[in-house]
Amino acid sequence: MFAGHLAAALGAKRVAPRAPLGAYVAAAYGLDLIWPVLVLAGIERVSIAPGNTAFTALAFDSYPWSHSLLLAAAWSALAGLLAGRWLHDRRAGWAIGIVVLSHWFLDLIVHRPDLPLWPGGPVVGLGLWNSVSGTMAVEGLLFAVGIVLYTGATWPRDRVGRWALVSLLVFVGALWAVQPFSPPPPSAHAVALTALSLVLLPLWAQWAERHRRIADAVGAS
Repeated sequence: MFAGHLAAALGAKRVAPRAPLGAYVAAAYGLDLIWPVLVLAGIERVSIAPGNTAFTALAFDSYPWSHSLLLAAAWSALAGLLAGRWLHDRRAGWAIGIVVLSHWFLDLIVHRPDLPLWPGGPVVGLGLWNSVSGTMAVEGLLFAVGIVLYTGATWPRDRVGRWALVSLLVFVGALWAVQPFSPPPPSAHAVALTALSLVLLPLWAQWAERHRRIADAVGAS
């Protein structure tokens, strides 16, 4: 779930506006930022398997340290603690922690049963990726809701604040929408290297938000 993770980051701004959007985006994609490092290190494994699901040709063979529920909860708690101290705001810190954990539950919706509950434990997944139309409908709705919540919580200060955000949303939405129609990647190594580029999304989001302000009604709450 690619656009859905960004939706969680966007929506969280409405709940705890003091945390920067860049931090929320880093939290939303946090498990996917850890995962390619572990794949390149040979600790976790992914393979190219066209037809594994209708939406993606990737088969997530083993990723217990980045994507098990137990470790996702541990990463979430660590992120929440560190963010709360950094921002001097416990509510914002735990909002960031919850966004980290939301990654696992959003993945649960779309993945086939390959998400471990703990390293070596049973695997789960509801398999929405087996339906391209179903994935588009559910994830597209989440993405739209996230956009509405964020644009209701912040206002652009200038043209950069408007168009930097629009470009981020279009970029993520386009990459997500073309995924089921794209050719399979050449190798697992290439997948991991490409996934490392996700680090650009928090930077992009923070650039956009530097040119936006919190809406008065949200800031007052």
